[in-house]
Amino acid sequence: MKLHFFTKIRCLLKSKASSRKRNLQALPEKSRTYQDSEKVAALPEAIVLKPPEDENDEVVLQKTVKKLHFGSWEEKEKAAIEIEKLAREDKKTRKLMAELGVLQVLVSMVASDVSGHQKAAVNALIQLSHGTYTNKALMVNADICSKLPKNVEVLDQSTRHGFAELLLSLSSLTNTQLPVASSHILPFLMDTMNSDSTDMKTKEICLATISNLCLVLENAGPLVLNGAVQTLLRLMSTKDLSEKALASLGQLVVTQMGKKAMEDCLIVPKGLIEILTWEDKPKCQEYSAYILMVLAHQSWSQREKMAKAGIVPVLLEVSLLGSPLVQKRAMKLLQWFKDERNVRMGPHSGPQTGWMSPGMGSPMSPRSGEEGRKMMKNLVKQSLYKNMEMITRRGNVDMESESCRLKSLIISTSSKSLTY
Repeated sequence: MKLHFFTKIRCLLKSKASSRKRNLQALPEKSRTYQDSEKVAALPEAIVLKPPEDENDEVVLQKTVKKLHFGSWEEKEKAAIEIEKLAREDKKTRKLMAELGVLQVLVSMVASDVSGHQKAAVNALIQLSHGTYTNKALMVNADICSKLPKNVEVLDQSTRHGFAELLLSLSSLTNTQLPVASSHILPFLMDTMNSDSTDMKTKEICLATISNLCLVLENAGPLVLNGAVQTLLRLMSTKDLSEKALASLGQLVVTQMGKKAMEDCLIVPKGLIEILTWEDKPKCQEYSAYILMVLAHQSWSQREKMAKAGIVPVLLEVSLLGSPLVQKRAMKLLQWFKDERNVRMGPHSGPQTGWMSPGMGSPMSPRSGEEGRKMMKNLVKQSLYKNMEMITRRGNVDMESESCRLKSLIISTSSKSLTY
């Protein structure tokens, strides 16, 4: 093994040396002559010449990789720290590391019980994964997903953050390369996000990873089975995390398993209706309205739950004061709530999530649809007029009080004491 390793190192160094020689020969004749004369003139003053900078880097790299492969655990840890520094500086070095078998050794160090060894290996792998698709695939092939800790609570914040960042980098791989269903990725992410001791930044990274995984339709089943819907619904109430959590819920709700899991959750739809009142978070309002549309589409029981939770007054307010997109979605929802006894939803209304059974809804006639639109316009106009009357009334009260105050000031003060 050592013979094979040193042979590979020697070949790589020779290839780089020959490359430097070709670059030197490509220089003009005068330039080389001038450089040679400078070296000859400098020889009497300094007999020992300093080796070129790139040769020093090669020596450091050679020693570091040797320690990582054949050194003790302490030497491996120091080598991993050095590899992290080298990989951060140069993309070519990251690719060279993979050719020297560094990734496999670092992946094996991740399973170490010693916190220092584990942390150094994870940080080095993070740097080696940046900007190179091949290195990520090699890490997965080295079975990095099976090396994830089973107990999140034993990790310190820094190591926990490092694992989350590494998984975020790996989540850009396609589904065929990242074993989501058969690995410990999802349990680790759920435990990290559900832990009260996890800091907010780490939770944001985990949510970004979940968002990447939701983009692949085949991951919806494993995500739901591992409790992703319940975790995301709980995190959506935190304003700093709400937007990312709602974005992932919007991807899952259009799947059959994801929609069923949300319908069965106790905090739905009340939690989503509460988010509709966040005037300082328009993006969250838009995501929440979309999820409510999918849940209410051709589902009388869900619309009944939403009506009991007080969604209609909130929708009226949002349809007047929200962003253009959330106004449009609120108007569509209000149309569905106008009269459940006389008007039923048709398959053309709302987001299309697949063919639904006839028992979940029936087509809406053109006449009843036109009546519903007229009714909604009247409701919106009445609400708008009431708001305008309230604003005018307040303005009149303010003007009357100001007039009374000015009149009393004129009566109680002589004209000589005024400033004008």
